[in-house]
Amino acid sequence: MASTAAEIIAFMVSIAGWVLVSSTLPTDYWKVSSVDGTVITTASYWANLWKTCFTDSTGVSNCRDFPSLLALDGYIQACRGLMIAAVSLGFFGLIFSFFGMKCTKVGGSEKVKAKIACLTGIVFILSGLCSMTGCSLYANKITTEFFDPLYVEIKYEFGTALFIGWAGSSLCIIGGVIFCFSLSGNNKTPRMGYTYNGATSVMSSRTKYHGGEGDFKITSPSKQFDKNAYV
Repeated sequence: MASTAAEIIAFMVSIAGWVLVSSTLPTDYWKVSSVDGTVITTASYWANLWKTCFTDSTGVSNCRDFPSLLALDGYIQACRGLMIAAVSLGFFGLIFSFFGMKCTKVGGSEKVKAKIACLTGIVFILSGLCSMTGCSLYANKITTEFFDPLYVEIKYEFGTALFIGWAGSSLCIIGGVIFCFSLSGNNKTPRMGYTYNGATSVMSSRTKYHGGEGDFKITSPSKQFDKNAYV
């Protein structure tokens, strides 16, 4: 019962993390920057994995998509691949969870379900690690440019998508760990009880053996030795 509840909690946590990770891909604000005037903000710059945009003080936005995949910076290509891999792994983890959870009727025997549940946990952990690595790589590039005194272009700060990605990654990892540790409840098998009757003496066994024939006679040990025995 406890392992079933743990699997349900792991499923809900993992799915919530996967939804958050998936929502970061279309999110616009991976990095943001603003140019402030004396009274109001005159311009805002923001970018994500697919485009970079500029918004003026009137609220009009002009966006420019990245022209070529091969012409992109290496960190953007790496972040794209890691985030897509995280979403794909989370999707397969969702499918595997339906076969590995005890509360479902598919998946086979309890032993097979336990193995599938462990695989589900590993897949969600990998999904969380991919997303965490992608967001951290993007954030590292932002901080490197921000604190570089020789960098003269626009300096950006962290956007909303990075915090959503980190939160979703953490939930995926936590859910995957719970899935893996839920196997401890499946491996606990009841122990068979054994009754200890004590050791059977040689005399009692002989008594039982000869008692069936009716010819057994108890001989006193004192009569087997004469009084003139060796002293």
